[in-house]
Amino acid sequence: VQLQASGGGSVQAGGSLRLSCEVSGRALNDYAIGWFRQAPGKERDFVAAISWLSGNMLYADSVKGRFAISRNNAKNTVYLQMYRLRPEDTAVYYCAASTIRGSNIANYHHWGQGTQVTVSS
Repeated sequence: VQLQASGGGSVQAGGSLRLSCEVSGRALNDYAIGWFRQAPGKERDFVAAISWLSGNMLYADSVKGRFAISRNNAKNTVYLQMYRLRPEDTAVYYCAASTIRGSNIANYHHWGQGTQVTVSS
């Protein structure tokens, strides 16, 4: 499975951004696609995940109600719509694939390159 993230940028607090993760490869129905983020000097943290087949979603508490993950199977793309962005959301965002839907980064073995999101106050 190959993944390519895009859509990052700079916004002011309270603004919105949509990230895209284009996914390619075989047997995508077997995978969940997750978004993670890493701020400077911090560990890479789980943000959200979605099962490719069922569409079941999972969110980190810090983004519930502000971020929405979705997928377009026809376009092989997973989206992360981010609303009401905060300065603490500033990070490099990565998409990744796992055969197990969940927040455990150890289960994600396929990664795309990151895309920078910067939120200014």
